[in-house]
Amino acid sequence: MKKKILNALSYIAISSSLLAIGCIKEDTNYAIGENNPETSLYVVRNIFQGSDVTLNADLLTNAMYTKGVVVSNYTGKNLPANHIAVQNVWRNQQRGILIEVDDVAKYNFGDSIRINLNGAKLSAQTGSLTLKGIKQSDITIINTGNTVVSRPVAISVLQNKFGDYESTFIDITADLEVEPAPGTPIRGTKTLMDQDSLKIDLYTSDQASFADEVVAPSATFRGIAYSDGEKRQLRLQNYAGMAYPSGKIYPGWPETFETNNNKDGYANANRLLKTGTWYFQQSLLGVTAGRDRIVSGDTAVRFQQGLSTDALLQMNFDVPDGASKVTLWYGSYYTDNSCTFTLESSTDGGINWQQIGDPITDAHRTSESLNSKQAVFLMDIEGPVRFRINKKGIGANTNSNPNGRLGMDDISIFKSY
Repeated sequence: MKKKILNALSYIAISSSLLAIGCIKEDTNYAIGENNPETSLYVVRNIFQGSDVTLNADLLTNAMYTKGVVVSNYTGKNLPANHIAVQNVWRNQQRGILIEVDDVAKYNFGDSIRINLNGAKLSAQTGSLTLKGIKQSDITIINTGNTVVSRPVAISVLQNKFGDYESTFIDITADLEVEPAPGTPIRGTKTLMDQDSLKIDLYTSDQASFADEVVAPSATFRGIAYSDGEKRQLRLQNYAGMAYPSGKIYPGWPETFETNNNKDGYANANRLLKTGTWYFQQSLLGVTAGRDRIVSGDTAVRFQQGLSTDALLQMNFDVPDGASKVTLWYGSYYTDNSCTFTLESSTDGGINWQQIGDPITDAHRTSESLNSKQAVFLMDIEGPVRFRINKKGIGANTNSNPNGRLGMDDISIFKSY
């Protein structure tokens, strides 16, 4: 049986990593009567109530400026001409906005900029909320080359809270609703669909610099959340925004670990789930909201802490058509320390197992973020294969040897292609 492991990547995207970029000073020193001259895009967006409005000191509580990081790439030509997308964070609330500018080529992805808001017009005539009337002299480039990390977001969340993500840099891991024929270009509108058949448009303009590149059946698509009238879209900023391309997700996946068979605690046991029978070794199905890493449904997997032997979550069955990608969501249980875990594969019915990629060691506490991280592993495995998560038994859980409880949910497997 031919098997070639290309690589495995752990892709981690959490909004807290953006706090250092485009952050807004939060407090005013009222004791000395000093007004904060800066405001956030969160505040600016809340001023808009459905019709055009011109900003002034009264509306902005005497603030005249905002700061942010540019998250659009003008060379990709996949936003309206002379528009850039900017985002910032205020009190853990990340928001974005489009800005109509005189010379779009002056502003590069990762530039930190300061914008004079006085006299600017807020408008949503084209769909996305936009700052108009901003002159070149109103924008100061503070520094360049900042690292910008996309926020992973589910289509369901976008549908319910699109304004929270509009004009920000996000990523969606999804399939194309219609599997493309080999060589199909990415140009035009392609519908992305998740496991619950929820949809959003992936739009690439005919004028985009990457319009003729080939689209994959499935990927982590990174770009700008954009409103085109009533249409909700994701617009990539370059071809690299189609990250981790793969075949389509297997029908019936992700495995969401919802079952009534949840009575064995940490005892080693087989459990029948919707995708098949899984073996739980020193792992269980946790139901504690706010502590277990529940991404969907009511339960998630929880692995025991402080062990000197490995804890496993293992498929007792194969998927038939190989694999090109595996994704999962993870984090520490509650306020536990991190731990070490790996993804492993077997192509001989579970007799031998091979590690894919590097160990993951950065599970985070719920006190750091209630949002789970997503890991993405790429591979090229032909023929039947099964997988398992191996939480390494590295001994007692201490600050110098972190081995806390691990939470995990929503594991997806994508076909070879």
